[in-house]
Amino acid sequence: MATTNSATAAARAAKKGEAKRALPSLAMSISVPLTLTMVIILIFGSGHKYRAMAKPFWFPPLWLVHLASLGSSLIMGLAAWLVWADGGFHAQSDALPLYIGQVSLSIVWYPLVLVIGSGWLGFVVCLVNFGTLLACYLRFKRVNPFSKDLVKVNLVWTGYLCIVTYNIIYL
Repeated sequence: MATTNSATAAARAAKKGEAKRALPSLAMSISVPLTLTMVIILIFGSGHKYRAMAKPFWFPPLWLVHLASLGSSLIMGLAAWLVWADGGFHAQSDALPLYIGQVSLSIVWYPLVLVIGSGWLGFVVCLVNFGTLLACYLRFKRVNPFSKDLVKVNLVWTGYLCIVTYNIIYL
Protein backbone atom coordinates (compact mmCIF):
# COMPACT_ATOMS: atom_id res chain seq x y z
CA MET A 1 0.00 0.00 0.00
CA ALA A 2 2.86 2.36 0.78
CA THR A 3 4.35 1.84 -2.68
CA THR A 4 1.03 2.73 -4.32
CA ASN A 5 0.80 5.97 -2.34
CA SER A 6 4.40 6.90 -3.16
CA ALA A 7 3.83 6.10 -6.85
CA THR A 8 0.71 8.28 -6.86
CA ALA A 9 2.58 11.09 -5.13
CA ALA A 10 5.42 10.81 -7.64
CA ALA A 11 2.94 10.96 -10.54
CA ARG A 12 1.31 14.08 -9.04
CA ALA A 13 4.71 15.73 -8.59
CA ALA A 14 5.61 14.97 -12.21
CA LYS A 15 2.33 16.46 -13.45
CA LYS A 16 2.87 19.55 -11.28
CA GLY A 17 6.33 20.00 -12.81
CA GLU A 18 4.87 19.69 -16.32
CA ALA A 19 2.18 22.24 -15.50
CA LYS A 20 4.80 24.70 -14.25
CA ARG A 21 6.70 24.35 -17.56
CA ALA A 22 3.54 24.56 -19.67
CA LEU A 23 2.58 28.12 -18.78
CA PRO A 24 5.91 29.76 -19.76
CA SER A 25 6.00 27.78 -23.02
CA LEU A 26 2.42 28.83 -23.78
CA ALA A 27 3.26 32.46 -23.09
CA MET A 28 6.31 32.24 -25.33
CA SER A 29 4.53 30.53 -28.21
CA ILE A 30 1.77 33.13 -28.20
CA SER A 31 3.85 36.22 -27.46
CA VAL A 32 6.54 35.75 -30.12
CA PRO A 33 4.28 35.77 -33.22
CA LEU A 34 1.95 38.30 -31.61
CA THR A 35 4.86 40.65 -30.84
CA LEU A 36 6.30 40.28 -34.34
CA THR A 37 2.93 41.10 -35.87
CA MET A 38 2.45 44.06 -33.55
CA VAL A 39 5.89 45.43 -34.42
CA ILE A 40 5.12 45.16 -38.14
CA ILE A 41 1.80 46.95 -37.60
CA LEU A 42 3.45 49.69 -35.57
CA ILE A 43 6.24 50.18 -38.11
CA PHE A 44 4.13 49.90 -41.27
CA GLY A 45 0.68 50.50 -39.83
CA SER A 46 -0.37 53.62 -41.65
CA GLY A 47 -1.11 51.88 -44.95
CA HIS A 48 -1.36 55.17 -46.90
CA LYS A 49 -1.55 53.40 -50.26
CA TYR A 50 -4.30 51.09 -49.01
CA ARG A 51 -6.29 53.98 -47.55
CA ALA A 52 -5.93 56.02 -50.75
CA MET A 53 -7.40 53.26 -52.95
CA ALA A 54 -10.98 53.44 -54.14
CA LYS A 55 -12.04 50.12 -52.65
CA PRO A 56 -15.23 48.10 -53.02
CA PHE A 57 -17.49 47.89 -49.97
CA TRP A 58 -16.39 44.35 -49.12
CA PHE A 59 -12.73 45.29 -48.61
CA PRO A 60 -11.81 45.27 -44.92
CA PRO A 61 -11.02 48.59 -43.24
CA LEU A 62 -7.44 48.95 -42.09
CA TRP A 63 -8.34 48.62 -38.40
CA LEU A 64 -9.96 45.25 -39.15
CA VAL A 65 -6.86 44.06 -41.01
CA HIS A 66 -4.75 45.05 -37.97
CA LEU A 67 -7.08 43.32 -35.52
CA ALA A 68 -7.47 40.18 -37.63
CA SER A 69 -3.71 39.94 -38.17
CA LEU A 70 -3.13 40.09 -34.43
CA GLY A 71 -5.89 37.54 -33.84
CA SER A 72 -4.45 35.28 -36.51
CA SER A 73 -1.02 35.40 -34.88
CA LEU A 74 -2.52 34.64 -31.49
CA ILE A 75 -4.53 31.69 -32.83
CA MET A 76 -1.58 30.21 -34.73
CA GLY A 77 0.64 30.58 -31.67
CA LEU A 78 -1.91 28.68 -29.60
CA ALA A 79 -2.29 26.00 -32.28
CA ALA A 80 1.49 25.59 -32.49
CA TRP A 81 1.74 25.31 -28.72
CA LEU A 82 -0.92 22.59 -28.68
CA VAL A 83 1.06 20.65 -31.27
CA TRP A 84 4.30 21.20 -29.37
CA ALA A 85 2.71 20.13 -26.06
CA ASP A 86 1.61 16.87 -27.66
CA GLY A 87 5.10 16.23 -29.04
CA GLY A 88 4.07 16.99 -32.60
CA PHE A 89 7.10 19.03 -33.59
CA HIS A 90 9.23 15.97 -32.89
CA ALA A 91 6.88 13.43 -34.48
CA GLN A 92 6.03 15.58 -37.53
CA SER A 93 9.47 16.78 -38.56
CA ASP A 94 8.18 19.33 -41.06
CA ALA A 95 5.53 20.87 -38.82
CA LEU A 96 7.86 23.40 -37.18
CA PRO A 97 9.42 24.74 -40.43
CA LEU A 98 5.92 25.02 -41.92
CA TYR A 99 4.73 26.99 -38.91
CA ILE A 100 7.76 29.31 -39.00
CA GLY A 101 7.23 29.80 -42.74
CA GLN A 102 3.58 30.64 -42.22
CA VAL A 103 4.35 33.24 -39.57
CA SER A 104 7.06 34.77 -41.76
CA LEU A 105 4.82 34.93 -44.83
CA SER A 106 1.97 36.52 -42.93
CA ILE A 107 4.36 39.17 -41.63
CA VAL A 108 5.81 39.85 -45.09
CA TRP A 109 2.39 40.23 -46.72
CA TYR A 110 1.51 43.25 -44.61
CA PRO A 111 4.12 45.75 -45.81
CA LEU A 112 4.11 44.35 -49.35
CA VAL A 113 0.44 44.99 -49.97
CA LEU A 114 -0.64 47.69 -47.55
CA VAL A 115 2.43 49.92 -47.57
CA ILE A 116 4.41 49.30 -50.76
CA GLY A 117 1.32 48.50 -52.82
CA SER A 118 2.86 45.54 -54.65
CA GLY A 119 -0.28 43.65 -55.56
CA TRP A 120 1.20 40.86 -57.67
CA LEU A 121 3.99 40.00 -55.27
CA GLY A 122 1.59 40.29 -52.35
CA PHE A 123 -0.82 37.93 -54.10
CA VAL A 124 1.93 35.35 -54.64
CA VAL A 125 3.01 35.65 -51.00
CA CYS A 126 -0.63 35.31 -49.90
CA LEU A 127 -1.12 32.17 -52.02
CA VAL A 128 2.08 30.61 -50.68
CA ASN A 129 0.94 31.53 -47.16
CA PHE A 130 -2.40 29.82 -47.81
CA GLY A 131 -0.58 26.70 -49.04
CA THR A 132 1.69 26.74 -46.00
CA LEU A 133 -1.34 27.08 -43.73
CA LEU A 134 -2.97 24.16 -45.50
CA ALA A 135 0.17 22.08 -44.94
CA CYS A 136 0.17 23.15 -41.25
CA TYR A 137 -3.46 22.09 -41.04
CA LEU A 138 -2.64 18.64 -42.44
CA ARG A 139 0.32 18.19 -40.06
CA PHE A 140 -1.38 19.63 -36.99
CA LYS A 141 -4.51 17.50 -37.36
CA ARG A 142 -2.39 14.35 -36.98
CA VAL A 143 -1.21 15.54 -33.58
CA ASN A 144 -3.98 17.58 -31.96
CA PRO A 145 -7.55 17.81 -33.29
CA PHE A 146 -8.23 21.15 -31.60
CA SER A 147 -5.17 22.78 -33.18
CA LYS A 148 -6.42 21.88 -36.65
CA ASP A 149 -9.68 23.66 -35.88
CA LEU A 150 -7.74 26.76 -34.89
CA VAL A 151 -5.83 26.64 -38.17
CA LYS A 152 -9.15 26.52 -40.06
CA VAL A 153 -9.92 30.04 -38.82
CA ASN A 154 -6.63 31.27 -40.27
CA LEU A 155 -7.31 29.44 -43.54
CA VAL A 156 -10.56 31.37 -43.91
CA TRP A 157 -8.90 34.72 -43.13
CA THR A 158 -5.96 34.06 -45.46
CA GLY A 159 -8.31 32.91 -48.22
CA TYR A 160 -10.22 36.17 -47.86
CA LEU A 161 -6.94 38.12 -47.97
CA CYS A 162 -5.98 36.26 -51.16
CA ILE A 163 -9.23 37.39 -52.79
CA VAL A 164 -8.73 40.97 -51.57
CA THR A 165 -5.09 41.02 -52.72
CA TYR A 166 -6.02 39.67 -56.14
CA ASN A 167 -8.59 42.42 -56.52
CA ILE A 168 -6.09 45.06 -55.40
CA ILE A 169 -4.07 44.25 -58.53
CA TYR A 170 -6.89 45.53 -60.73
CA LEU A 171 -7.79 48.67 -58.77
